[in-house]
Amino acid sequence: MQPDSLVESKAVRQSVDPYAWYLLGVLMLVYIFNFVDRQLLAILAPELKRDLGISDSDFGFLYGTAFGVFYALFGIPLGKLADHWFRVRLLAIGFALWSLMTALSGLSKNFAQIAAARVGVGIGEATLSPCTYSLVSDYFPPHRRATALGLYSAGLYLGAGISLFLGSSIVAYWNAAYPSDTAPFGLAGWQAAFLFVGIPGFVMALWVATLREPVRGAFDIVVVKTKAPDTAESSVWSQFFQDLIDIVPPFTILGAARRGGGALLVNLGIVACSSMMVGLLIAVSGDWAQWIAFGVGCYAIASWMIAQRDREPEAFTTLFRSKAFMGVTLGYSLVSFVGYANLGFAPLYAIQDLGADRAEAGFMLGSLGALGGVIGVVGGGVLADRVARDGVHARRVL
Repeated sequence: MQPDSLVESKAVRQSVDPYAWYLLGVLMLVYIFNFVDRQLLAILAPELKRDLGISDSDFGFLYGTAFGVFYALFGIPLGKLADHWFRVRLLAIGFALWSLMTALSGLSKNFAQIAAARVGVGIGEATLSPCTYSLVSDYFPPHRRATALGLYSAGLYLGAGISLFLGSSIVAYWNAAYPSDTAPFGLAGWQAAFLFVGIPGFVMALWVATLREPVRGAFDIVVVKTKAPDTAESSVWSQFFQDLIDIVPPFTILGAARRGGGALLVNLGIVACSSMMVGLLIAVSGDWAQWIAFGVGCYAIASWMIAQRDREPEAFTTLFRSKAFMGVTLGYSLVSFVGYANLGFAPLYAIQDLGADRAEAGFMLGSLGALGGVIGVVGGGVLADRVARDGVHARRVL
């Protein structure tokens, strides 16, 4: 046993600390900010296409691929970092980063600049889910977690709804106030909208940094209490950078080479297969940016999986042989596939093809989507906690 750790057996607590509800409220507000920053692009699509000269395919790349690929890739090492470092600090840093990148989106002058900003938004937002789910699990007992996570998840739909209404309102006000070239700093309405929603995130990030870091595993039957994480511990950060090497191209090739010639050959084989797949898709569709990013994401995930199998075989087996884990992962991926396509293109379709006014589209799509989403996730969370009383597998009925 480590001298700085104490194993303490205790019964699972049934009560919820009032501070836990305060923390949940802050995290829900963070999620609202998160989705306002993420979804704002959708209602601003007509101006972006016009001013930056981009196509629907380019917009899809900005909204989905540029954000999603890097959100997914960095979510894995950042999630593992959240397991060993200060979750509150990591979340505050991530919040500040994605707020900065949202603001920088408003200063973009071309497609490449706003694409780079969207990559930054994805990396910053990748800190949110691992930190939040871990914090909620340590502040709420098992019989209250689904309800707590349902309330937290309501921030997604509220943020999506607010972003549509807020973005359309800012653009309408800005264009009415500055109808010609008299706008401050020559900013267009869509640029002002990005700055308006991005800058307040820095203040909110400072608030997040004041949250208390809970004891890990506070509601486990056996609780292992360790000393507070030390930011100077080289092992935490060396593992984080090793995880980056295993998943972020082109460092993945270096990581494979370190594991031996066989691992390097396998990695290069994945590069070849990914390249052929991307080349075929580009030849069929003519959309090079979208498919290159997609191919990079597929290659990176495959590289990481093989690295995990070699470095941490027990963890690899636990994850990828778990039917529940794989089922949830696949199911959530399919839900996101449909949901994000709708969130991204519904406002653009309503404005361009159905002739809806921007404010009307923002209000109708935002309010109705927020209402349905909040009812679904909060009601689903409460119901999940109730049916769980009937047995460990009862949630499957949902």
